[in-house]
Order: sequence, then structure tokens, then C-alpha cells
Amino acid sequence: MRRTVLFISDGTAITAETFGHSLLTQFSGHEFRQVRLPFVDTVEKAREAADLIDRAAEKDGPKPLVFSTIVDGDIGVALRESNAHVFDMFATFMPQLEEILGTAGSHSVGKAHGISDTHRYEDRMEATNYALAHDDGISTRLENADVILVGVSRSGKTPTCLYMALHFGLKAANYPLTEEDLEKPRLPDFLRKHKRKLYGLTIDAERLAEIRQTRRPDSRYASLKQCRYEVDAAESLLRSEGVSMLSSTRASVEELASRILLELGLDRDHF
Repeated sequence: MRRTVLFISDGTAITAETFGHSLLTQFSGHEFRQVRLPFVDTVEKAREAADLIDRAAEKDGPKPLVFSTIVDGDIGVALRESNAHVFDMFATFMPQLEEILGTAGSHSVGKAHGISDTHRYEDRMEATNYALAHDDGISTRLENADVILVGVSRSGKTPTCLYMALHFGLKAANYPLTEEDLEKPRLPDFLRKHKRKLYGLTIDAERLAEIRQTRRPDSRYASLKQCRYEVDAAESLLRSEGVSMLSSTRASVEELASRILLELGLDRDHF
């Protein structure tokens, strides 16, 4: 039975979506049709959203689930009048938090994803530019890198670097291990001198072959034999160099980034 899930906010709806996804992942065997509705910042827009919710309820049968981060109380009321189960973060937690802190919240829209800290925002943008300029071994000048990801081609290095840059302001570079690198007994010298910054990403050969097949169908590069060789050789090389590794096979970039930061002892608050 399919159920519609809506993530609704007067801002980007990123927080509502993250909040909802975190809860829904605990319930397997359900089919969810997911809809994100950002910038629902007037009562009129909330009523339009409520009409959409009611139509979904009529079509699906089960009431939709609504995860909301609406700040304005009147807009939130308009949503709660719809035929849905509404999980409202602000209505649930703000009164208790205001009581504990002894002061009223500002109830201002757009605070979560606005540019409240200009310096922090600029650091993140600078880190993103750095990740792009040092992607896929483009540059071997890595003195300013906070972390350097190493692994075979298509093991998830680029998206993980970009995530660390955008969310944590980390200057993350990455280098793809080539066949030439894998035939040598040690990592290239320009990487070895930054060994404390290195972290390896690996992946199951079968999954790697699937990913490469979409990029270069029926090529040697995508063959299972080649993928097995590269993964085994890369893992052996990184182990011999004492470089820690994580598998990206079943891990999200969020999980990979958080584990790497933790294991390398990088202070996220500094960024």
C-alpha cells in the first residue's frame, strides 16, 4: 500500500526532509511517494498545500505523512487542518525549548539555511572550489589539504570530497589510483609526504563493475576481472602503507564523511 509523504517548510525544506527521512528509514516494507514543498511561507500557500494533501489522501487511501518545519503558527495551523498525520518540529519542540531557555524564539523564517555567519559561508565556498581544483588528481600540490581521499576510479571519492567541503568547510582533495600506481610497491611520493592526511575509499568489485558499466559499457575498464584486480591491489597497497580505509559500497556520503572526520580527528567546529 502506497502512502504519500510530504516534506513542507517555509524555507528550503531540507531540514524537514532530513528529519523525515531519518524516521522513515526505520520502516522497511512500506512504499512511500515523497514530495518536497519548499517556501510555503503564506497561509494561502499552506491552504494550497493542504488541498494537495487532501487529494493524495483521497487517491491513496491512507492519510499522508507530513513532516513540517513551518515557523509561522498560522501557516502551521492551516497545514494541520488537512487530512494528514502532521509531524511539526517547531510546534513540538519550540514551546519546551523556550521554557527551558527562559526566552521566546524569534520565529524568523529562513534561519536554518541562511547566511548567518558570513565567514563560515565563505570558508565553505572556498573549500568547494578547492575540492573541484584538486579533484581526480588534477593537482598534486596538496600542502593546504585537510584530507586526501585515495582509491580506485569510481569508488566515491569526488562526492565525498564535495560533501565535506560544502557541509564542513574541509579542503578535501582526492587521487585515483591508476594501474601504474598499483603495480608499484608504494604510493606516489607526493602522497606519502602527506600520509597523515590520507584516507582510503574502497568498494566491492561487483558494485564497482556496475558503476563503471554505466560510464563505459562493455569496456575492459568496467569488466569484473579488472575491477577485482584494482580493488584487491589498492586495498593491499593502502594496508601496506598503513592508510585507513572505508568501503563506499553501502555507505552514504554523509556516513563516509562523518566517519573520516572522526577517525582523522578533524575538528568540525573549527570550520
